[in-house]
Amino acid sequence: MPLASSPSRRRIGLLGGSFNPAHGGHREISLKALDRLNLDAVWWLVTPGNPLKDPDIYAAYEKRLHQARAVADHADIVVSDFEHRRDLQYTVDTLEQIKDANPNVGLVWLLGADSLVNFHRWKDWRRIAELAPIAVFNRPGYGEAALASEAGETLAPFRVQPEDGDLLSREPPAWIYFDDTDNPLSSTALRNAKP
Repeated sequence: MPLASSPSRRRIGLLGGSFNPAHGGHREISLKALDRLNLDAVWWLVTPGNPLKDPDIYAAYEKRLHQARAVADHADIVVSDFEHRRDLQYTVDTLEQIKDANPNVGLVWLLGADSLVNFHRWKDWRRIAELAPIAVFNRPGYGEAALASEAGETLAPFRVQPEDGDLLSREPPAWIYFDDTDNPLSSTALRNAKP
């Protein structure tokens, strides 16, 4: 996965999650990120487990990884087992290791608005905001709550608007909110809908 040997600075979006299961909403924000942020690729980082979620809800890791690859179905969306291979559980550790392994790559962390609502509960969330710019994508019913969340309010002075230029050229903390994504799919709803 290291791209440090690349002669030019690549631009990579990182979308972490359990992908339990992966769905069209993950793909939609990845495609929007590729376009809006002028990215070379988006890496889906399929986590072995989220410390904030019940471990009993997870499908087998290999099943989640395989299904994510089927849903991604795009040359510029790379489904990765980076966290599994390195036995990582926390985003802050994952981001630090990816940055160390890829010093010549411009990184941006991708979040759904629902994740911004609880971002303040993530381990060392302020450190995450210092490690890479963040792009937040709207989810139906979460816009106001995301912006009014503890993290949304704390990071408000560092928010940039789409017309303010290239997010990846800014020194973090810096973040952007795209309010025109509204895919209603969620992994929780998909799991709950299964017989």
